[in-house]
Amino acid sequence: MPTMNSHAKLRASPKKVRVIEPASSWLSIDWMELWDYRDLLYFLVWRDIKVRYAQSALGIGWAVIQPVFFMIVFTFVFGELAKIDSDGVPYPIFSFAALVPWTYFATSMTGATESLISNARMLSKVYFPRLMMPFSAVLARLIDFAIALLLLLALMVWFKTIPSIWALILPVVTIIMILSATGAGMWLTALAIQYRDIKYGISFAVQLLMFTSPVVYPASLVPDEYRLVYAINPMVGVIESFRSALLTTNPMPWDLLGMSILVATILFISGLVYFRRTERIFADVA
Repeated sequence: MPTMNSHAKLRASPKKVRVIEPASSWLSIDWMELWDYRDLLYFLVWRDIKVRYAQSALGIGWAVIQPVFFMIVFTFVFGELAKIDSDGVPYPIFSFAALVPWTYFATSMTGATESLISNARMLSKVYFPRLMMPFSAVLARLIDFAIALLLLLALMVWFKTIPSIWALILPVVTIIMILSATGAGMWLTALAIQYRDIKYGISFAVQLLMFTSPVVYPASLVPDEYRLVYAINPMVGVIESFRSALLTTNPMPWDLLGMSILVATILFISGLVYFRRTERIFADVA
């Protein structure tokens, strides 16, 4: 028979119950809830990696095939035929130093754009923070980025290129790159689940955006009066910072980097706000 003291302990220790209800404001972000679902984020990231490389002959080697292939093509077309200036360094490493951050940005933004559509069944069957979808798509591509970065370091050894002291700030530049991809991904995936043609237009937009970024040409070709306008594309400051820090092509482009920080922050915050504003209809339109 339970004693009176045991009844008192039971009454004093009620079970924790999570109540799911609409947010009071679409501006509110429950960061503690995101932290509570961190295991789900880890699972989604790991699932994304496994799905992309499962039953693949080259496995994770595909992470370097795309930037290496583009490096070879760009070197022949723009380096040898068009004779594009490469700021005094060999064109292969000049282009590859840009392709490493650019490829990450392009693939992670595309993956984040498709994240809600590809997981539409989950949206209508179980509750979880919807932000986990674009976040996991962006984080999963960091594996590819790390592998491509190691190959870039190998090319630097091959071409006897010594990085500058500003290579120490590359972690900050990498964060700017991640914020840009996540912000754009949140905007696009929230739009894509309502307007499915966004999914088909993203590949064209990525190709167009690449040629408005200093991937095959240096930002030094852009007239000074247009530099800050050009840097509204946040990848401009990121790419030029990678080249400056690792290849010492030019002094650190603080003006371009500062604009990238501003634009990436605005893009991330506005994407977060728009995602939160529209997420209550995701399950209905999925």
